[in-house]
Amino acid sequence: MSRDDAPPASAPGHDAHWMARALRLAEHGRYTSMPNPRVGCVLVKDGEWLAEGFHERAGEPHAEIHALNGAGERSRGATAYVTLEPCSHHGRTGPCCDALIKAGVARVVVAMQDPNPQVAGRGIQRLREAGIEVLVGCLEADALTLNAGFVSRMTKGRPRVRLKLAMSLDGRTAMASGESQWITGPAARRDVQRLRAQSCAILTGVDSIIFDNSRLTVRAEQLGLDQADTIARRQPLRVVVDSRLRMPLAAACLSEPGQTLVVCVEGVESPRREALERSGARVLEMPAGEDGRVDLPTLLDWLGREEGCNELLVETGATLAGAMMDACLVDELRLYMAPTLLGPEARGLMSLSGIDQMAHQRPLEIIDIRALGQDWRILARPALPACTGR
Repeated sequence: MSRDDAPPASAPGHDAHWMARALRLAEHGRYTSMPNPRVGCVLVKDGEWLAEGFHERAGEPHAEIHALNGAGERSRGATAYVTLEPCSHHGRTGPCCDALIKAGVARVVVAMQDPNPQVAGRGIQRLREAGIEVLVGCLEADALTLNAGFVSRMTKGRPRVRLKLAMSLDGRTAMASGESQWITGPAARRDVQRLRAQSCAILTGVDSIIFDNSRLTVRAEQLGLDQADTIARRQPLRVVVDSRLRMPLAAACLSEPGQTLVVCVEGVESPRREALERSGARVLEMPAGEDGRVDLPTLLDWLGREEGCNELLVETGATLAGAMMDACLVDELRLYMAPTLLGPEARGLMSLSGIDQMAHQRPLEIIDIRALGQDWRILARPALPACTGR
């Protein structure tokens, strides 16, 4: 199964060539495969392409099965290029390593070992025990990047976190009144829509709901992608951190498709809880941190464990953004900078604690800077040693 019009040209002996194609196929599942990883598979024999496939949705056939079905009997003696170790356990589908063995493939090239403890090398071992040659590590760095969220959930127990902020050239995110629509232009907002679409959940604070009445939805008309309507049908979980249950009952996100989860501290008493639940929200109690607010590490662990959340997008104001940074919970910052000035009375980017000397500054590593329309997008990650590996 492929979304390309024609099979590729032959490339005898070039493992990296075929694995690169498998990785491009896996990209087709970027917006749909969660909570499963994005996986692509290409079958090749005597340097000639046979068939290929990718995993589109949880519960549906995996990439290897699509490719094997496409090749049929020609699979015998072929090489399978797979971006992630073939699964070895029974879930909603059967083990892919068994399907490859049954099909009689002679060689399997794997980009990376599966970090899922249920697999974690067992699929590779089973293939080798069946006499199949297995090569692991072809374009591994690219495969890790493609499934960074899945890897985070499997190894750290929490989703990969992107913090998205839109700011003026003087580092302001909203007027003093809270007004913030719109700082950036259409191209930057389209990029954010794609971020939302590939995220399992979107996290915000209750103040963002109160001031902006944020909907936190994926809007098909703004995606600019093929099959945008289909992608937008899967709305990410909306998570509102609301320690004292101040969530407005008329909040727009409560009437949007998908689910809204309102997270408060344990033991909070509010008549609003039942009203929120009647309005369609789920209300979840979490332990309080030292500041008396929802403990953010505990919340992220819960999202990974209970919701299968691979990628979490944080769209929020300065307070929660600063708290996420202070807790070393941010893996990547996406800063959208508009060519405008909002002045000294406007709201700042984030509220960080413990910075009163230059020695306390929080260094960032810039990954990428590019123009989006009239705006600039800056990708960065925290470089603070204390956050390394968190």
